[in-house]
Amino acid sequence: MKFFSAIDRYIARLVIVPMLAVFVLAASLLVLDKMLRLFDFVATEGGPVTVVFKMLLNLFPEYASLAIPLGLMLGILFAFRKLATTSELDVMRAVGLSYTRLLRVPYMFTLGLAAVNLLIVGYIQPLSRYYYEELQYELGSGALGASIKVGEFNALQDRTALRVDSSRDDGRELEGIFARLVTSKGEILTISAREGQFFANRENRDTVILRLTDGQIVQDGPDLPSPRVLSFASHDLPIDLPKIAQFRQRGDKDREYILPELLKMGWDKTTSQDMRNKSRASLNYRLVEVVMMFLLPLLAVALAVPPKRSTSALGVFLSIVMVVAYHKINEYGQDVASLGRLDPALALWGPFVLFAALIVWMYWRLAYVPGGQPIGALETVFAKLASRVRRVIGRRRLPVAAHDDALPEDDTLAA
Repeated sequence: MKFFSAIDRYIARLVIVPMLAVFVLAASLLVLDKMLRLFDFVATEGGPVTVVFKMLLNLFPEYASLAIPLGLMLGILFAFRKLATTSELDVMRAVGLSYTRLLRVPYMFTLGLAAVNLLIVGYIQPLSRYYYEELQYELGSGALGASIKVGEFNALQDRTALRVDSSRDDGRELEGIFARLVTSKGEILTISAREGQFFANRENRDTVILRLTDGQIVQDGPDLPSPRVLSFASHDLPIDLPKIAQFRQRGDKDREYILPELLKMGWDKTTSQDMRNKSRASLNYRLVEVVMMFLLPLLAVALAVPPKRSTSALGVFLSIVMVVAYHKINEYGQDVASLGRLDPALALWGPFVLFAALIVWMYWRLAYVPGGQPIGALETVFAKLASRVRRVIGRRRLPVAAHDDALPEDDTLAA
């Protein structure tokens, strides 16, 4: 027998299409939800729109680590559900193909995707998360060249207030300018101009030149007996750029460490106990999320096969609930373990053992018990509940009234 037969190729085609569709759909929903918040944040900070897509690109590995297991499970589930509802699975079983033999191709997908997911959560995601935090910091500090906010007073270096009516060319050309400056000698300069333009200062990188056109300067101070007014056609106003502190080094948070760093810190006695707890919790959380993927094919098959003469989709709903609930339990276990309240092995691998025992029992029930249904009791309850709901809806339907034009006229009745 060939290692990769025609049946294996057929199952591969059935698995890969819904798997990719679910992956793209789940990742797109997560990205779109975050995109709206990032657009609002960037607009509030006055930054360029391109930074939104850079931040989303750095968040994509985190979303991919969630979408890959979900896409793998639903891809296998939909493939075996199609085989079961079209009776093709019965034919394969009749010719001697067991469920374990049919899972050869799904486990090939699982092995490859688990390696990809380990690469993501172990190396790519920590680095991308740090770069995301760096972009967020630079956007808030103004290092990304945030434009002047139109219609508002913008404070620059605590001694300059600037307001513009409108701007063009990404904030480099301004119109309707009003500025108020306080010099080191205590003099106050109030400037108004029709338009202005920013230029780089080659002599001093810490300042920019705002070239004003058609305006007036009102100078006042303690040494002047009365304010002086000066009209100008062109005037260069140097503006000091705010000093931006360097962003922190990578590793301030445990999510920013790669796997070798977590291994080193988790058992390093020179590291603080709090940091050791966080690093060990993060390490076990990432590993258990990857190892859990090897249980998904068994869970998918156990929930994909409905009872005979039934097309119930309860298994699809239950599979999503189980995977999401287990993911949330792992997150809670990581939080508890990072605080030092529980050992990471117990907080994270304990639920894994229970989840694995449940999945193995469900698969054994389907594959090796004649007529076994892992969720047969739930299917019965669900069918009875659906029948009652349909009965109640049918009772509430009003009878259809006959149309008046269908009744015979009086003359016809008299005849």
